[in-house]
Amino acid sequence: MRIVLLAASAALIASSAAQAADLPATARSLSEKALSDSTAWDLTESLTTEVGARPQGSAGMERARDWGVAKLKALGFENVHVETFETESWLRGAESAEVVSPYPQKLQILGLGRSAPTPAGGIEAEIALFDSLDAMLAQPEGALKGKIVVVTQKMRRTQDISGYASGVQARSAGAEAAKRGAVAYLVRSISTDDTRLPHGGGGAMAGIPMAALSPPDAELLERMVVRGKPVKIKLSMASTFRAKAPAYNVVGEIKGREKPDEVIVIGGHLDSWDAGTGAIDDASGIGITTAAAKLIAGLPERPRRTIRVVMWGAEEQGGSGAAYAEAHKDEVGKIIVAGESDLGAGQIFAARLPAGSHDHPAMKAFEAAMAPLKTIVSGAPAEEGGADVEGLKRLGTPVVELQQDASRYFDLHHSADDTLDKVDPKELAQNVAVWTAFVYAVADSDIDFRTTAAAQAQ
Repeated sequence: MRIVLLAASAALIASSAAQAADLPATARSLSEKALSDSTAWDLTESLTTEVGARPQGSAGMERARDWGVAKLKALGFENVHVETFETESWLRGAESAEVVSPYPQKLQILGLGRSAPTPAGGIEAEIALFDSLDAMLAQPEGALKGKIVVVTQKMRRTQDISGYASGVQARSAGAEAAKRGAVAYLVRSISTDDTRLPHGGGGAMAGIPMAALSPPDAELLERMVVRGKPVKIKLSMASTFRAKAPAYNVVGEIKGREKPDEVIVIGGHLDSWDAGTGAIDDASGIGITTAAAKLIAGLPERPRRTIRVVMWGAEEQGGSGAAYAEAHKDEVGKIIVAGESDLGAGQIFAARLPAGSHDHPAMKAFEAAMAPLKTIVSGAPAEEGGADVEGLKRLGTPVVELQQDASRYFDLHHSADDTLDKVDPKELAQNVAVWTAFVYAVADSDIDFRTTAAAQAQ
């Protein structure tokens, strides 16, 4: 019996060693295959062409739900299902803005999520313009009574998301303007482009109309104000708001061969704003993560752990990540890592891994596949896995952060220019290659990111 046990133990060690040796080669082979695989492009093209814009609570989102289920089934995913929940829905109606005096001109606006509609016939009022959010916040309560507040603060262009993170607060300042007596709030688009296409997005509930101005129109108002005469704007906006509307997370899995209850959660968000067709935000993320899982499923042998793709259904207006975390809180201990692709299709230039994991053989296998892809594995730990995995993160799930080049992303984000032609197929494929290598390295290994983080903390 002792001889049998020793032999079995030796065989197990030999098998584990062989697997460890195969991991880097397979990760590299998968990433190379991803560069010529068209699945991500096909999905991105299909979603933007066959469904188009997909705001939460709209008919477009209903079609997107059915599209997601059909595509996951067609690609061979298992346990394909829809997880229904309720969250807010704000839908745009007719919108217009114009300077009525002293220099009458049309303005290009895009209403912000949660904006109140104007009364019938619109609002006409003098503006109070501030070149920074801080300058507006410095005003005492009541100081802007009866005014349309305009904030023209510019956003910085950065390779990562830091420029957006430091500027996006201005988009949610409508409530602060209302506290100071404003009857409406206009903000220069949180964007880096110079076109006359405004960039929308979510705002905070304020009880007043709120809209984004195109960058050229924000600068136009600045020039008018400098001339010293009061500037008066007429604003007309319609919208509908529901505090609770049906929403959907669409899920599919590649079941693990040995430890199917241990899960890697990846995905993008299925919903979008309505001005464009949601190509970079976030059809590309849906395509990238679904294609990565599909490539791994095509191996002769499934990975040890389960890969779960989630198409989150309400990232833009909020609620899908929290709903997913609540629905899966009892299995959080078995979720190995989570990550979301939600910054377009720009090349991944850096990968931030869960704390303490850099020296694990699985992550070394991943790193070995990165050099041809021009992706640096950073020594800094992952801090943000994406809005839709934030709920899982708060419950203790480790996250991965695959950082995309966002230099051009905010030229397009939340605007009518968010269309398929802005997606570079080669950069999209590079994203798939990075995601595929990472997910495979985790799914076919025994890495425990909670243990590596705890060891580093000691």
